[in-house]
Amino acid sequence: MKKYVAEFIGTFVLVFCGTGAIVLNDTLEGMLGDFGIGIVFGLSVTAMIYCYKHISGAHINPAVTIGFAITNLFDNKDLFGYIVAQILGGILASVSIHLLVPSHEKLGVTEAHIGIIQTFVLEFFLTLLLMLVIIFVSQHKKWASATAIAVGGIVFLEAWLAGPYTGASMNPARSIAPALVSGQLTTLWIYILAPILGSLAAVRIWLFINQK
Repeated sequence: MKKYVAEFIGTFVLVFCGTGAIVLNDTLEGMLGDFGIGIVFGLSVTAMIYCYKHISGAHINPAVTIGFAITNLFDNKDLFGYIVAQILGGILASVSIHLLVPSHEKLGVTEAHIGIIQTFVLEFFLTLLLMLVIIFVSQHKKWASATAIAVGGIVFLEAWLAGPYTGASMNPARSIAPALVSGQLTTLWIYILAPILGSLAAVRIWLFINQK
């Protein structure tokens, strides 16, 4: 249960802080900007990895968990529990934001500002890059201690640069939560499927490079 609680809290913090920054940015008429929102997402991830990596691995992302599930680095009996904990943590975060700012209709939902195909492809490659950083750094004997900084850094960069185009989700839980609470489900399937496929592709690359 400690692992599930860690994933629940970690995802709650990520979604609450990250989507909360989007809502705050809307309220302040763009004062934070894409750069500021990216920093919030990146720092949230970094902090949660430092807090919970030793307990659950601090996946805080169903796509990451599913990616690790095809390796020998994760006990697959925890797969369902991790994903449920992550999604519930995200939903509680979105509900909390809704209660705090009930006038905001979107609650930081991920939106496609480019074509559907382009959005799918971009989310696929964003998550592929994220998962490559996660698995290569976390499984490197020399650099494993830098996982939190490396992962938080790539989240920041991707959120900053790609956020204006697709919302830079890379995380089904981050997208499912505000979509469910706000009722905006039209493109949600993209933000579930593309990150999962991107994560699986990244792990396949890691497995190929590390095969003996």
